[in-house]
Amino acid sequence: MAATPAPPAAPPKPTWDPRKVEPPFPWLRPTIRIRLTLLYGGMFLIAGILLLSIIYLLAAQALNVGSELPFKIVSGKVTSEVCNLPGQASPSDFNQAMNDCVNTRRQHALDNLLSRSLLALLGLAVIAFAFGYAMAGRVLSPLGRITRTARRVAGTDLSRRIELDGPDDELKELSDTFDEMLDRLERAFTAQQRFVGNASHELRTPLAINRTLLEVHLSDPGAPVELQQLGKTLLATNERSEQLVEGLLLLARSDNQIVERKPVDLAEVAGQAVDQARSEAEEKGVEIRGERGPAVVQGNGVLLERIALNLVQNAVRYNQKEGGWVEVTTEAQHGQAVLVVTNTGPVVPAYEIDSLFEPFRRLRTERTGSDKGVGLGLSIARSVARAHGGRIIAEPREGGGLVMRVTLPI
Repeated sequence: MAATPAPPAAPPKPTWDPRKVEPPFPWLRPTIRIRLTLLYGGMFLIAGILLLSIIYLLAAQALNVGSELPFKIVSGKVTSEVCNLPGQASPSDFNQAMNDCVNTRRQHALDNLLSRSLLALLGLAVIAFAFGYAMAGRVLSPLGRITRTARRVAGTDLSRRIELDGPDDELKELSDTFDEMLDRLERAFTAQQRFVGNASHELRTPLAINRTLLEVHLSDPGAPVELQQLGKTLLATNERSEQLVEGLLLLARSDNQIVERKPVDLAEVAGQAVDQARSEAEEKGVEIRGERGPAVVQGNGVLLERIALNLVQNAVRYNQKEGGWVEVTTEAQHGQAVLVVTNTGPVVPAYEIDSLFEPFRRLRTERTGSDKGVGLGLSIARSVARAHGGRIIAEPREGGGLVMRVTLPI
């Protein structure tokens, strides 16, 4: 961090991300299974309505609703149990009464046909939508298998494959393409792990030899003062190089997901980090405080301790000269384990928060030498948090300093 605080009136850097914006009406974006169900059921419903309309028009045309009877009463007596016919009337009145009665019965038959057909169509539509939903699920089951495999790959290792059986259709082609991509990714990660292992050996060995030689020469009581001073300078430079190599290797390893997980209490991890940084805090006159409640997560204890140690060391080193303090708390809330490291210090502009997590970056400095570290602490902390499925958020503290919040799934 810079020694000169930035002006408080500096404009904040916008952090809006359009990919993270929630849609205003989530229910207007149904799943593909629901959309296929609506498509199948809607097509059946439209076809049913057209068929019912055709049947209704043909029946109406066959019954000749509204037309006159093809016969007439000339003389005699006509009775009916259905129609209300006059007892004594002229033949023309009888014909008109019978014509009205027959047309009424025809219309009643058509209304009855329409109502029963609509009920049948409604029942068939329910069956069609249920059948369409089931068929859509069956059609989309390979996609579900691909999704589950992708989640297992992201959460565990790259050795899993879909190996979808069936005809050579679009879904089979998608599955084979995904398997080929996993093969390439597995080879790439294997090569990366091999490179990290080789680099670990090739880089650590000469640095360890240099450190041993320098310590041997410095242990000679007859060495000149200038040579001893040069040896101490070279030893400090060598130690800084060792820290840089360790940080780079840890950063490379922690970018991957953690395969082997064990129960780890963040309170214990934070306590160990505080114990390691306490001597440095006492030298700088920084008070370390805070209550640490139990918060058990599944992860790698060494890497999680590295998160806490890096945050506590940064909070101690980038603090104010007098009356500074660092507060370290842990707790479990809302299904997550939370580690919060708060410290006093210089004012940090909000628009420079994101740059603190970049490798070799500090506040208002880039790739510069410093006795406070190599510029990888927060980068390593963020990588380790992501590898455990969590995240780390930095916020400026009112009055100066930072509030670092690490959330991990329980």
